[in-house]
Amino acid sequence: MIESVLAISGSAIRLAVPYTLAGLGGTYSERSGVVNIGLEGQMLTGAFTAVAVTNISGSPWLGLFSAVLAGMLLGLVHAVVSVTFKADQIVSGLAIIIFAAGITVFFSWLIFDKTQIMVEGTLRVPLLHDLPGMRILFSKLPPLVFITALVVAASHIVIFKTVFGLRLRSVGEHPQAADTLGIGVYKMRYLAVVISGGLAGMGGAYLSLEHAHYFVKGISGGRGFIGLASMIFGKWTPFGTAGAGLLFGFGEAIKPYLPKIIPSQFIDMIPYILTILVLASAIGRATPPAAIGVPYSKE
Repeated sequence: MIESVLAISGSAIRLAVPYTLAGLGGTYSERSGVVNIGLEGQMLTGAFTAVAVTNISGSPWLGLFSAVLAGMLLGLVHAVVSVTFKADQIVSGLAIIIFAAGITVFFSWLIFDKTQIMVEGTLRVPLLHDLPGMRILFSKLPPLVFITALVVAASHIVIFKTVFGLRLRSVGEHPQAADTLGIGVYKMRYLAVVISGGLAGMGGAYLSLEHAHYFVKGISGGRGFIGLASMIFGKWTPFGTAGAGLLFGFGEAIKPYLPKIIPSQFIDMIPYILTILVLASAIGRATPPAAIGVPYSKE
């Protein structure tokens, strides 16, 4: 019994990473007033980029860094379209998702002549991985789990304890007042959306490098959308988002322990049923930034 609880807990922590990173990305973006439902596409692009660069260069860390850059690049595209040109933010996000779904498959065939690509390497921390105790720990919890925990803590400090965070929140709540005080609304929104894309790309890299150990078409599997649900349930806060991510991770972790008499199709529905329940329970209690989804025009 205790072993099962420990196994489920460890699995929930590992499975919570992509939800948490995507949710954090959404938190940065929406705190600035920009909706980024393109997180799903940014995760998918990050997953492919991580595997492709890892296999070509032989360095999983370079693959992770490239995945973050790929997510940031798509975040920049979303920022240009939605902040500068003031296009509909939902449509822009959907366009990124559709683009990512096609471009990742195209380059999979172009570079590797197949759509399922195995990863040739794993993330290893120099020196620490050579210690027996740390080697056992990393076999249970990959390095990106600890990096995610650091990102959550750092994001809380950045958003709520720094001048940057105060400005970020101000442009999401009342951009006109922020502009009057000399805060660059466009600049802050650009930075937030680019950071958002980078975190989503890191979440995608975790999926392919540490979770599945391969890339396949549609590997993100809706986790970007569930990440947005984590953000809403966590009330646009890093710790709240991480807690919601753990909830979704737990919902996915218990699937192997459910009775065999339950059809597998119903078991696979658990994370999405949880998403519906979480969003339904959050309505009326989670207050988004006041200027979210509203393009800003400088007077």
